[in-house]
Parts: sequence; structure tokens; C-alpha cells
Amino acid sequence: MRAWIDVAVLAKPKNLDGRLVVRGTAGLPFLLEAGDEVAFVPPQTDLPRRAVVKSVNEIDDRSAEVVFEGVDGEAAHGLAGCHCLIRRDALGESLYEEEPALWEGWTLIDAEAGAVGKVTGLVSNPGQDLLEVERPDGGTVLVPVVDEIVREVDSESCTVSAVLPQGLLDL
Repeated sequence: MRAWIDVAVLAKPKNLDGRLVVRGTAGLPFLLEAGDEVAFVPPQTDLPRRAVVKSVNEIDDRSAEVVFEGVDGEAAHGLAGCHCLIRRDALGESLYEEEPALWEGWTLIDAEAGAVGKVTGLVSNPGQDLLEVERPDGGTVLVPVVDEIVREVDSESCTVSAVLPQGLLDL
């Protein structure tokens, strides 16, 4: 499992003083807070590769105006389009239970079949979200993220326990 997780994209500079409009990624709400250490990817030549969030002014539940320590107006323009990664261990434990987009790299375990595969992504649909799970044989299975199927999320062991519908793994 990766130590850093992609939580936001630097959408655009707000003005010339270094403020940036930042949006949550991968179906996540806005997660950055003052004091968070972030890494910018892809790295840009002659620009900061890491920074600390200095201030956050919420725009809505998925975006905010953010100031990073050491990022001035010129750097903000250069970093626009980059993603912000935050250390996985800096996120609160309860957040993992609520946010399936954070389960990437975790193992999906079915009550009958055992280990099904690794979660590789989240497909957001109007009706429900689906976990994209890569099987050991190279195939992919989509698992609905609903209480009847996903029974337990364990952030310590990085596992998602489920009771899959009969025949789902045969598709």
C-alpha cells in the first residue's frame, strides 16, 4: 500500500499572491487542513515539491482557496494542474470507513470465497458507487458499495470484508 494518497488537485491560481483554488479528487470531500504536509505531483522543475498548508478558506464541500507556505504567485501558476498527496497515516481512522475512494490498494475479502483481489479504484455512478477490484487472474470485478455487501472496513489490515451476491465473481 502506498504511503501517500492523492486527495486534491490544484485547479487554478486565485490571484498573484499565491492562493490556489484546490478541489478534492477521486470522489473525496475536501480533506486538506492548515498544518497538513503535502507533496505536489508531478514534480515541477524549480518549484516546491512539498509544502505545508498555511490556510484554508472553504468554497464548498469539495473545494477551497488554499495558501501553502513557501508558494508565491509565480509558483502557484506553475503548480496549477498538479495533484496534492497527503500521508495516508495523517488521515483520521473514521474517514477510511466513510470514504471508499481511500480503499485503493486494499484487499477485498468475501465471506465465502476469501481474498477476491486488490481494490484498484472507485467508479462513481448516480445510483451507487462500485469498487473496482483486480483479481489475481488479471480480471476485474465491480462490487457495489452498499451496506448489504460491504460489511466491515479495517484500516489496520487494509481489508474490506464483504458478502458478495451469488454469481458476482462468475461474471
